[in-house]
Amino acid sequence: MPKDAQSSAGGEELFTTGEVADLTGISAATLRRWYARGLFPGLADGEWTPAAIAQARTISRMRDRGHSVDDLVEAVQSGRMIGYVDELANEQLLSDRYTLEEASKLTGLDPETIRETFAALGLPEAIVDNLNGDDVRVLSYLASSIESGFPREALLQAIRVYGQSIARIADAEVRLLHLHVHEPLLREGAGAEEINAQLGGLASNVLPLSLPTMDYLHRRYLTHYLEQEMVTHLENDEGGVTGDGRLLVAIAFADLAGYTQLTEELGDEEAAGVVERFVESVRRSIPDQARIVKTIGDEVMLVANDARSLAEWAVAFQTGQTERPLPRIGIHAGEVVYRDGDYFGREVNLAARVVARAAAGEVLVTWPVVEASGRALSFDLIGEVKLKGFSHATELFLAHPKPGSAKGAGKGSKKKGKKSAKKGGGKSGKTKARR
Repeated sequence: MPKDAQSSAGGEELFTTGEVADLTGISAATLRRWYARGLFPGLADGEWTPAAIAQARTISRMRDRGHSVDDLVEAVQSGRMIGYVDELANEQLLSDRYTLEEASKLTGLDPETIRETFAALGLPEAIVDNLNGDDVRVLSYLASSIESGFPREALLQAIRVYGQSIARIADAEVRLLHLHVHEPLLREGAGAEEINAQLGGLASNVLPLSLPTMDYLHRRYLTHYLEQEMVTHLENDEGGVTGDGRLLVAIAFADLAGYTQLTEELGDEEAAGVVERFVESVRRSIPDQARIVKTIGDEVMLVANDARSLAEWAVAFQTGQTERPLPRIGIHAGEVVYRDGDYFGREVNLAARVVARAAAGEVLVTWPVVEASGRALSFDLIGEVKLKGFSHATELFLAHPKPGSAKGAGKGSKKKGKKSAKKGGGKSGKTKARR
């Protein structure tokens, strides 16, 4: 912090124009011109807050992108360009600064590992040339984890997941604030000072709650998945891991049949509401040991250690669906590669192709799923189907409740359906692929 910096009545640090020029690389004359044009509403002459300094940096970047001062003045006066939150600006501005070499000496991490760390977190490469105290603290946590015996490659994968997840959270927070607070204020004709006051107050009140909330959720989910890991090891001697480090899992893809047409008929907003209800119904109903890996549009990807429970869930889920368009679900099981919180490999690709061949309301599965399910469900062999991108045909089966079961009442299958659910049933020539 500059030696002459003072504090405002609210406790925030104040800086002179000369100090701001040194901190930002923007000339004092330019800062004074911007101030005179009204680009920093509510700022006392010559007393710069951290938020105003952050605003000056943003204005400088906007000027570099070709925006005129007149454009920026209009944006500020109309409330379209809002100021920073002092709490966020303080963290970035008042911290000590470190070079890459200094951070390396302080943490014991070599420069290349530091570069890899920030790349894994998804932060700009240039950050390593001007590190702050928070950056060095995070690096020290990483160094401690490596010293304690956590494998370096696994740790880098973990922080990639952290970076992707937190980036998504921060992006959602900003977008939701924009859509549900900032834009409504603009439509109501609120002035710049009112908009800045409301947004600043809201952010200042909500921001302190985010970290304890995320810590709470992290602990809850960590406990849940540790329990599931113990169950997996108790029920499977290998813990669901092959000799070459791959995972043995069941993969399901579920989406809404005819979703594109639905958007044409209902419009984007209503169609998005249908997707929200669909994804939430999946989230509420999946078995404990299954998890949602990701959602892309109307598609949900799930994995589970137990193919049988995933197949039983899918059939029960479809039985209870009434809202159109109906979902379709495809399930496959096999060995996958786990990287950065996601699943990769041939078997994942195959599962994605299986759901593409399902019709609305159907659950299509492959032979490994049939084999793992035993007598829990009934399966009708569709036949050998050539899936896009695969050189050999794949046997596909239609899964449904067993005849006579509570879930399958009135949905009994024919005898030939039961007989066809045998390995190689599609090679007899009696059953043809319907697609």
